Amino acid sequence: MLSFLVWVLLLMVCWPIALLALLLYPLVWLLLLPLRLLGIGVDAVFSLLKAIVMLPARVLGHNPAR
Repeated sequence: MLSFLVWVLLLMVCWPIALLALLLYPLVWLLLLPLRLLGIGVDAVFSLLKAIVMLPARVLGHNPAR
């Protein structure tokens, strides 16, 4: 919602830049999509490594919630 309000403010101040931003937003989103997917994959790998390292402690009865 805040980004929409900032865009409306930009529209009132300088409408050509606001329209350019409106047209370029989908292109920027498409360009950043592979980086976002890479970040999800890296996070999954680190979660898997943490689960593997913590497995012996969990087998021995350690409960991190306590």
